[in-house]
Amino acid sequence: MTETGPMLDEYVDWLRSHISYKQLDNWTEITTPFLDRHNDYIQIYVKIDGEGYLLSDGGETLIDLEHSGLDIKRSPKRKDILCTTLNGFGVKDEKGVLQVQAVKSNFALKKHSLIQAILAVNDMFFLASSNVTSLFFEEVEDWLNENSIAFIKTATFIGKSGFNQMFDYVIPKPKGQPEIIMRIFNNPTRQYAQNLIMAYQDIENTRPKKQTAIAVINDNEKSVPPKVEMALRNYNIHLTLWSRHQDDINLLRA
Repeated sequence: MTETGPMLDEYVDWLRSHISYKQLDNWTEITTPFLDRHNDYIQIYVKIDGEGYLLSDGGETLIDLEHSGLDIKRSPKRKDILCTTLNGFGVKDEKGVLQVQAVKSNFALKKHSLIQAILAVNDMFFLASSNVTSLFFEEVEDWLNENSIAFIKTATFIGKSGFNQMFDYVIPKPKGQPEIIMRIFNNPTRQYAQNLIMAYQDIENTRPKKQTAIAVINDNEKSVPPKVEMALRNYNIHLTLWSRHQDDINLLRA
């Protein structure tokens, strides 16, 4: 593994020290330090599969969304958003179960990808229910299209850590100008901010062009905690608050 930044190294050490394991028949249950939208620790499951491993969420992610009143299967657009997001992490939806295949050499990478996919799905559909007509993800994409902003959807880059880092949108720029990488936050918590900071730091010097990182945050239902806002700004990540998102359109066009 190549050299990483100090904060990224601390993050990896923290992650390793806060993961616990429990044997369940043929499966091993892994409890991660990451929280879902109910503030419960995310758990994934691993079993030997041939000469490799099968990693799974046990179906809990999508079942929880259905119990919350969100049936993705009945909305082609939402199903497309889900598939696009999972593809960005190399994760498959197998009859409602999120899973990925791994071998010993890429086990850590695949575990990272599955956890990040679960977090992305949790955040994408945060606040969504049967009475919500559109998802925040859809609103942001409509905004970009309405303003004729060209973008690449769901782009994945390999960072210095060797992990894949996925961003919701990349806005290409002419030669000499930094490209814009963007993540969308429905739920502006410390955890999601930390994940973006680590992802941005991980790819910052691996791309041929410099990047401007933007966090598009849904503050209509939940205000941004001051510590989250300060953390993002400390790492030169621009905040676009949805309550005044049109103010930033020139930043995307520049």
